[in-house]
Amino acid sequence: MKNQNTAPEKSLSAPFVYPNMKIAFILLITCFAAWGVAANMTDPLVKVFSKIFTMSTFESALVQFAYYGAYFCLAIPAAFINARYSYKAGVLTGLGLAILGALAFYPASVSMTYGFFLAALFILAAGLSILETSANPFVMTMGPEGSAARRLNLAQAFNPVGTNIGVFLAATLILPNLNTASAEERASMAPEMLLSIRADELNSVMTPYVGMAFVLMIIWALIYFMRIPKSENKVNVDEVQTIDFMATLGRLLARKQYRWGVVAQFFNVAAQTCTWTFTIQYVQETLGGTEASASDYLQYSLIIFLISRFVMTWLMGFFRPAVLLSILALLGTALCLYAVMVPDVTGVWAIVSISACLSLMFPTIYSIALDGLGSDTKFGSAGLVMAILGGAVMPLVQGATIDEYGAIISYVVPAVCFLVVAAYGMFSVKNTTV
Repeated sequence: MKNQNTAPEKSLSAPFVYPNMKIAFILLITCFAAWGVAANMTDPLVKVFSKIFTMSTFESALVQFAYYGAYFCLAIPAAFINARYSYKAGVLTGLGLAILGALAFYPASVSMTYGFFLAALFILAAGLSILETSANPFVMTMGPEGSAARRLNLAQAFNPVGTNIGVFLAATLILPNLNTASAEERASMAPEMLLSIRADELNSVMTPYVGMAFVLMIIWALIYFMRIPKSENKVNVDEVQTIDFMATLGRLLARKQYRWGVVAQFFNVAAQTCTWTFTIQYVQETLGGTEASASDYLQYSLIIFLISRFVMTWLMGFFRPAVLLSILALLGTALCLYAVMVPDVTGVWAIVSISACLSLMFPTIYSIALDGLGSDTKFGSAGLVMAILGGAVMPLVQGATIDEYGAIISYVVPAVCFLVVAAYGMFSVKNTTV
């Protein structure tokens, strides 16, 4: 993928999306929004479950471990589905599994067991892992190679539309329905009263997920009946490839651009998940207030994320993506450290502003790392989705830091993560044309 500035006459003549792939592109955009809803409806659950089940921040952060751990486990199977069948088959499989996971929230709410909720989240995220492993490279093939990074950024720009919906659903259907009783007050309650309170709270958790399952069913049906034509890049539902996994793995690991891209993606997703997961705790520790009022700042973060996605896609028409990646990663580190050193309302807004930096990172790292992989792209995509494991591991680190030192100091964790992303951006500026 070459910088479009190097060939303006080509970028003007080449279509952004191949004409016979436009409907498919639009339908895939709904998938990007769908996993945004799921991911950001999940972020507040760390705080929710810590209150409902009276557990430490570290224990409740297992929500993110289950969610992003599923991404790690299912990415390689998704690559085999894509290579053996097609990207469309991968998308349908992922949506189907996500539907099952979302529906599993109903029996989880009946059982009132934390482990059951973690299992439902794992199944939901397993489906989304397959969906994301399939949809991201699929979008990249829907037009000329030179505009793949911008095309993926545009599709990903609709992901924060979903994230805002997800946070809105959590803020309106889950957080306001939490009982205000403290951990000490819950410990002194009669068992029957505590169970009644938990049942009401967990029913509030279940409702938006089951509703989402029915929306996913509609998307699944639309994509199932969608006709995928042959494009200039030979995206063909009937195409079957011979799979030599070890040879593919060897070629991927031999490419520094890809290898370090996986590392950068690990820390990018870690920074994003840490920032958003503990925004509510930071706001409460800094400004006080309830979970519902503190969640307003998370909503502001995601609105900034949404707007910035479109702004960054536009800026890529003028600046190299790798340059923008480096600058925004360094700015992300600076904002985290400011929030640590100045824990007041300006520190809160520094946390909110981090989302502008995050907006560019995932699709840009993705497209830089996959640049020039050719037939290895499907398994290369799986490796980058597996890197989402960073969202499972680092929130546990930050959760343990919160338990020991508080939410304010804990933002040193995403600050370090951003530094790794900045290093990859600078590496890409020197070693790639993206």
